[in-house]
Amino acid sequence: MKAHQDWRAIRSLLPFIRQFRGRVLFALALLTLAKLANVGVPLALKQAVDALDPQQQDIIYLPVMMLVTYGVLRLASSVFSELRDALFAKVIFRTVRRIATSIFEHLHRLSLRFHLQRQTGGISRDIERGSRGISFLLNFMIFNILPTLVEIGLVSIILLLNYDSVFALITTGTILLYILYTLLVTEWRMRFRRTMNDMDSQANNQAVDSLLNYETVKYFNNETFELAKYDQKLARWESSAIRNQVSLSVLNIGQGVIIAVGLTSLMLLAGQGVVDGNLTLGDLVLVNAYLLQLYLPLGFLGFVYREIRHSLTDMERMFSLLEQQQEITDIADAPALSVKQGTICFENVHFAYQPERPILRHISFTVQAGQKLALVGASGSGKSTIVRLLYRFYDPQQGRILIDGQDIRQVSQQSLRQAIGIVPQDTVLFNDTIFLNIAYGNTSASEEEIIHAARQAHIHEFISRLPDGYNTLVGERGLKLSGGEKQRIAIARALLKDPAILVFDEATSALDSHSEQAIVREMQNVSRHKTTLVIAHRLSTITDADMILVVDNGEIIESGNHRQLLDSGGHYSSMWTLQQQENNKLRQAD
Repeated sequence: MKAHQDWRAIRSLLPFIRQFRGRVLFALALLTLAKLANVGVPLALKQAVDALDPQQQDIIYLPVMMLVTYGVLRLASSVFSELRDALFAKVIFRTVRRIATSIFEHLHRLSLRFHLQRQTGGISRDIERGSRGISFLLNFMIFNILPTLVEIGLVSIILLLNYDSVFALITTGTILLYILYTLLVTEWRMRFRRTMNDMDSQANNQAVDSLLNYETVKYFNNETFELAKYDQKLARWESSAIRNQVSLSVLNIGQGVIIAVGLTSLMLLAGQGVVDGNLTLGDLVLVNAYLLQLYLPLGFLGFVYREIRHSLTDMERMFSLLEQQQEITDIADAPALSVKQGTICFENVHFAYQPERPILRHISFTVQAGQKLALVGASGSGKSTIVRLLYRFYDPQQGRILIDGQDIRQVSQQSLRQAIGIVPQDTVLFNDTIFLNIAYGNTSASEEEIIHAARQAHIHEFISRLPDGYNTLVGERGLKLSGGEKQRIAIARALLKDPAILVFDEATSALDSHSEQAIVREMQNVSRHKTTLVIAHRLSTITDADMILVVDNGEIIESGNHRQLLDSGGHYSSMWTLQQQENNKLRQAD
């Protein structure tokens, strides 16, 4: 099963590499030349040593050509290797870039359900480690494991053809034992690496979550509690990290013993051959050079294999993100939504996040083009879910949602969301400037259009008084601004988008009464010729609505305009009376 997962991870890289096949083949050619030069170095060294050995000849001469050849081969091996790395760099980093962007794109395509359950810190760490793993895998698997195995084969053939077969036998046996030992121990060590990754991601999640909720931690004086939770996860990470390091030491010691025994055995054989007159000093130097040349990369091969196994483990979690299925997808060749009027129609819509807990039942209503419809009701009654369905973050289990007679499931999601502008209740801004946060509503808008939207949202004067004006950084999630300031920026952003349909999800909930009235008047102006859906808590902000729907426990229990609902003396009338009494108490208190 594990081997299957590893091969799947490797296979997933092939389409990205295939587009660089010419560059890869050229790099492999350079690699072959580097290895041939590397294998030729001990041969040149042997000839030079034999030429200088007085036991081999009566006249000693300086073997200039052999020594020059030795230097040229050394240089060629290094130059070809460096050229190969430079040539292959584009393959590695372009592949990392494209896979990372593919995952980022896929994450944005996943449903709201996935993003409500995810932990941002863990996902970011998984992508970071997986990207590093891809870079390592591409570089070392192609240019270290493969060439090392080729070099082992070449050296074994040379030893077998020129010397007693026992040399090749000991060399091959040592290498096979080394590889077998490395594979077995590395597989055993993988469990510690996986646990380390899990604990690292959990600790990172804990840290990010705690820092994002810094104010809440301070409000409740829970710094010690947060620290204890973080330290608890780090303690488990520490335990796994120690086991990982101890197992690494066991692996390295075993590898060292195998190499030392093999190297010593071969040197004893070569030394005895020189004493017996069967081998020259050059042969001894050649065998020693080959063994050092072989065992050094072999030792590195153990490291590379371990790291590749680590990389594959790291890549597992990253590629698992790509396996997350999209809950909401476009139909094949989905047309763009054509909005001519902006009429919205819900037809007998039923929806549940979980089957055992229905949220909406028998929801049917129509908002005519240019009309304003308001949704009111207690928290949790399903008002915001209606907006999420309109945006097609989810599909209803039953019923249809139409815009100008077009089922939103039959059109592209991009065109659907382009036609709708929203001011959410909980406004979260990007950690950037006020200017860019407003411009997010229409990234191609001019500076004049952005300032005009800010004026419409009654926030231009506030921005102008800031030392950096529109270039003021708002902080992570807009924490440097008050709730009302963030909400007005969100209103400006929605106005800048200039959509056919506007949605205000309790858009004035964070504003004071004076600002609220100003924003309500402006909302009335900008939405006069647009289809508008308003979720409201303060009933005073929706008295001008063409239709008001009272939602309770997922069902529409009352409908009508403000005057009709007051006259009916039902649920809406009771809510209005209660809010008026609360407002009177506040005015008297002032």
